[in-house]
Amino acid sequence: MAMMTREFNAVDLSDPHEAALAVKRKALELGADVVGIGNIERWDNAPLQMDPKQIMPECKSIVGMVFRVERGSLRGIEEGTFFSNYSAMGYGGITYLYMPITVINLSKFIEDQGYEALPMGHQSDWRSISNGGVLKKNFSRPVRPGQAAPDVMLHLRIAAFLCGLGEIGFSKMFLSPQFGPRCRVGMVLTDVKLEPDPIYDGPKLCNRCMACVRACPGNCFPTDRTVKVNLAGHEVEWSDIDIKGCDTAFRGMVHTGEKQDDPYLREENPERNFDTVPGSWSPFYHRPKKLYQSGQAICGARGCTRACMISLESRGVLQNSFKQKFRRRPTWSVDWSTEPEFSTETKFQKAVKNEVD
Repeated sequence: MAMMTREFNAVDLSDPHEAALAVKRKALELGADVVGIGNIERWDNAPLQMDPKQIMPECKSIVGMVFRVERGSLRGIEEGTFFSNYSAMGYGGITYLYMPITVINLSKFIEDQGYEALPMGHQSDWRSISNGGVLKKNFSRPVRPGQAAPDVMLHLRIAAFLCGLGEIGFSKMFLSPQFGPRCRVGMVLTDVKLEPDPIYDGPKLCNRCMACVRACPGNCFPTDRTVKVNLAGHEVEWSDIDIKGCDTAFRGMVHTGEKQDDPYLREENPERNFDTVPGSWSPFYHRPKKLYQSGQAICGARGCTRACMISLESRGVLQNSFKQKFRRRPTWSVDWSTEPEFSTETKFQKAVKNEVD
């Protein structure tokens, strides 16, 4: 019996319109929830360290894909009983498992037809710039004069906007008309010319209701400081996020400024986290171990995703609608100054080993 292999050059991608249809159909077939295309010219004014042409100089098109975060993966945090599911299934699992498989296989489909394709998931672990867009000191150097220092980091939310997939909200979260903020974004860079989609011009998603501002446990969205950028001729504005505050609230902790005998975050950067205690949005005595390397979203995206989603759903602007509203009981809060009240059925281990990284 002869070996079997993939079929090459079976799909003609020479016509940009037909090629775009073929690539979009394949992306949906492979597991993306939404797919759009941006032509490379939309990135003409990108900063050097975020310029896709620094990665693929002959890039002609960028395929952007939305991967939904299931509403149900937020249910356990909303009820205060099952936190790991969002970090695992709605966060790390999509970022490090599901999305890479999809973008890799879409890239294979394009390369089978004789064009180069570069798959990009949500992760950028080797990026040379910080979350604030500043080059890290003594991290890497350009290999040629004037080039970007490796690794270049493409701004995925901006990429999704430029691929016509939706808006960037006040919280800087990407909002799709299908799922609102329940999105992860993946991309494929390619040198095949694909017909681009128009920049999103549908029903307004972010109406500046400020639900994200009010609900964020870290108060990370200032209303008096914003960032304004021009994206392919469109003025876009979002809150100048307190990134350090977000990183702290994300993990479920508060910095007290006073040394703690048993800090909430014990093993990671002890010189910086010696004063940490759990916040009212965390039921854990210490931060649980990471899931899929980065998943540790103890806050459960309380402001940027859950509050925003509730607001969008109440306005009826999302295509993915549900039979029941998301918030069905009063929001919970942990009072760490009081003793816990366990069920009378609770049985305790004689000794509990705390799990830390």
